[in-house]
Amino acid sequence: MIPETLAPPLLEALSKRGYEALTPVQDAVIAPEAVGRDLIVSAQTGSGKTVAFGLSLAEQLLEGGELRVMAEAPLALIIAPTRELALQVSRELMWLFAPARARIATCVGGMDASRERRALSQGAHIVVGTPGRLRDHLERGALDLSSLKVAVLDEADEMLDMGFREDLEEILDATPDGRRTLLFSATMPKPIVALAKRYQRDALRISTISEDRGHGDISYQAVTVAPADIENAVVNLLRFHNAESAMLFCATRDNVRHLHASLIERGFSAVALSGEHSQSERNHALQALRDRRAKVCVATDVAARGIDLPTLSLVIHVELPRDAEALQHRSGRTGRAGKKGTAVLLVPYPRRRRVEMMLRGARIEAEWIAAPTPEDIRRNDRERLIEQLIQPVEADEEDKVIAMRVQKALSADAIAVALVQAHRAKMPAPEELLDGDARPARDQHKRNGFDDTVWFRLNIGRRHNADARWILPLLCRRGHITKNEVGAIKIAANETMFDIPRAVAARFADALKRTAQEDPDDGIMIEPVDGNPRMASRQNKRRGDAGNQSHHEPSGSRPPRAPAGDRPARAPSGDRPAFAPAGDRPHRAPGKPHGARPFRGKPKGRG
Repeated sequence: MIPETLAPPLLEALSKRGYEALTPVQDAVIAPEAVGRDLIVSAQTGSGKTVAFGLSLAEQLLEGGELRVMAEAPLALIIAPTRELALQVSRELMWLFAPARARIATCVGGMDASRERRALSQGAHIVVGTPGRLRDHLERGALDLSSLKVAVLDEADEMLDMGFREDLEEILDATPDGRRTLLFSATMPKPIVALAKRYQRDALRISTISEDRGHGDISYQAVTVAPADIENAVVNLLRFHNAESAMLFCATRDNVRHLHASLIERGFSAVALSGEHSQSERNHALQALRDRRAKVCVATDVAARGIDLPTLSLVIHVELPRDAEALQHRSGRTGRAGKKGTAVLLVPYPRRRRVEMMLRGARIEAEWIAAPTPEDIRRNDRERLIEQLIQPVEADEEDKVIAMRVQKALSADAIAVALVQAHRAKMPAPEELLDGDARPARDQHKRNGFDDTVWFRLNIGRRHNADARWILPLLCRRGHITKNEVGAIKIAANETMFDIPRAVAARFADALKRTAQEDPDDGIMIEPVDGNPRMASRQNKRRGDAGNQSHHEPSGSRPPRAPAGDRPARAPSGDRPAFAPAGDRPHRAPGKPHGARPFRGKPKGRG
């Protein structure tokens, strides 16, 4: 039940909105012990905290259901980290305070600043904005905070992470000492504690985040995938789930651009959100999602802040979040207002341990699964298609005329087949995953073309999480060969051997030299070896004290081997494999081979 102690305008607004009861955070901020006090509030995404601080600040705005003063100088100020979140907050407060006839001004970057200044000069009871734009209006004299009764910092931890500390301090320093300060922050790092200590007095701490921090309405899945297969895995996940709306998270704006273009090319209706898009472009993208003209949104973490899509049921972490808090913020876009959602992490094989630690830190139980195969997708398609086609439909006279003509021209079987094909034509094709064909070590002599081979060595083994499922795509990408040109893959404790046909060995070695510069810090070295793996292992043991002596390749047809003095010395068998000298490469911890990034190319800018 909604408390009858609320002001009549608020009761009217909540009733029109269909509220039957308040959420826990909304109840907590209007409890007797919270009335009139500074607050520090921690609440999950989607818990109704925007309405919560609207209800809380009503005490300073309304008196007997009426606004206390005319809209000359603002009485309440709400600061949010991003444009989308500020606009969402403004929309929420507009319907909440509509019966009270409150005037609300929104000041965010990317909008017309002169229009905002006119709105402020005409008077506003509540001002909502982003730190940079509010500071600009304050310094120009357009924003008068001398009459402010309450200030709200929404997602304060995120604003500090984004570098808005100076802006926040200048804004709060311009407010009266007697104002209330409501600080909404999912976490309490030291900068937030310092901010609260400086600008709050005897603040009440409210937390409605349960011990089950993984959101009860979100089902988490962790999909192991070869690094080179991440993009194809995204396609298959979208096709498998067929969500009404899905959000895909990337780490940088470059990767957002790349993945968005790739999905459009494959036939998905997708939009993109990142720091390089103008406010107009972002508004059009969000409207396309709300109108269901688009089903997929590719975004960076910052660009997705404040987005509220009721139909969003699938979140895919294309690139892994930086920590448990980022994981929850991303995933919190779905599973809202009592609806079920699915959050999927795409986990490159070498990074499984890191993800497991992140999930434990967030107290999230995730189901570890393999990426959907084309057959899995086709099976789902058949069930969904049959269910969709047997649904009753309404037809007008023109539809019936066309149907009669089709019935005269075709048999029932032919009509059904044509209908099925028409529906399937709208669906992007699923992708074959490289790691689905990763082969274990085997006798290569049983395959055509593998009667004469050259063996190569990687300086990673089982102790470094080496696995054929991601080594095979790595070799194909680095050496510009196909998976059918890779023979046996033999993984030992500290190194991995594989062979390829002698006919392509020289081309493979040349490609390795060119592509080695693409990932100079991944720590992986690939080099040819003498003879078969067993002979190479014995040679490796004898090479421990080789010093700077030259070693000549006995077979003239094999690619030349660099002298020992020109290449890193290899440790004796049983120790870890030799990496490039520490002075010649950045430090990289063992167990983190190539594959951390899903896309090629170096990131140029963050969202």
